[in-house]
Amino acid sequence: MKEKFPKTRAFVWTGKALKLLDQRLLPHKTVWRVCRTWQDVTRDIRDMVVRGAPAIGCTAAYGVVLAERKKMLPKAFEGLLKARPTAVNLRWALDRMRRVWEQGGNLEREAIAIEKEDREANRRMGQWGAELVGSNATLLTHCNTGSLATAGLGTAFGVLWTAFQQGKVKKVLATETRPYLQGARLTAWELKNERIPFELITDSMAAHFMKTESIDGVFVGADRIAANGDSANKIGTYSLAVLAAHHHIPFYIVAPMSTVDLSTPGGQDIPIEERSMDEVTTFRGQRLAPQGIKARHPAFDVTPAVLISAIITERGVARRPFVTSLHSAAARLSEAVPL
Repeated sequence: MKEKFPKTRAFVWTGKALKLLDQRLLPHKTVWRVCRTWQDVTRDIRDMVVRGAPAIGCTAAYGVVLAERKKMLPKAFEGLLKARPTAVNLRWALDRMRRVWEQGGNLEREAIAIEKEDREANRRMGQWGAELVGSNATLLTHCNTGSLATAGLGTAFGVLWTAFQQGKVKKVLATETRPYLQGARLTAWELKNERIPFELITDSMAAHFMKTESIDGVFVGADRIAANGDSANKIGTYSLAVLAAHHHIPFYIVAPMSTVDLSTPGGQDIPIEERSMDEVTTFRGQRLAPQGIKARHPAFDVTPAVLISAIITERGVARRPFVTSLHSAAARLSEAVPL
């Protein structure tokens, strides 16, 4: 029997160019952008044509391949690294590609390996996370963590998808995720495509539903996880964790080991990207707020480890103290994780 798998792809490597699904235009338009240079890839990462920490890492690796063909290394390493500062998968992928380049290895083969490994990691995270979901569950998620954000079925979305395939999910509550609306535009689109029952809610509605309805778990992704378990994710994640703790709801981070940054001691050491205030005051060219006002747009916040029930990786479920369990997961051979 053929294994079910989401059909959505965020990027496609053709062997000559990198095609990116322009996520800024979803769900109303499906447009593929073709990147033929590392500068194209850098621009599209920075401008959020592609987003999601694992997908950013994969596409950056292919950007390196394009740079090598134009004999523009190591300049490309430096340029790509600056595209998005918070997501550690970007640096992880570039460091890995640099090591292969310095050793005279095949960069295209390495980029393809990074993509395949992420796809397999997604599958394993889905399996580990689904074990934590009970029957007839109502689950809440934030931002977009599906196939659009990864090379495979997703991180937190992959858990929801796997649990749904196992008949465990009653419905999903998906937050809209202001100001970029990744939940309303992207997660809702993926949930609809996969026919998973869901309801879209505004970010400010989460407390109400946690109080008035039975929510069995919150599953979110991460863009960088510090050695102590503090986790940076899309702005609004921290407040969900506080609310979940108050209502005694399990709060789970789902991310591959490439998102775990053991060189960063704690959340205070994670750089937080500040994006343009125009993304708060306008949407697709339409002004939402009065002209001339000031606005703030930290793209991420940091959830303290004390508020996290567990961190689900492809190497298992890490629990507190994370400084011990994450180091153990990093050292563990992948063969120790059941397929």
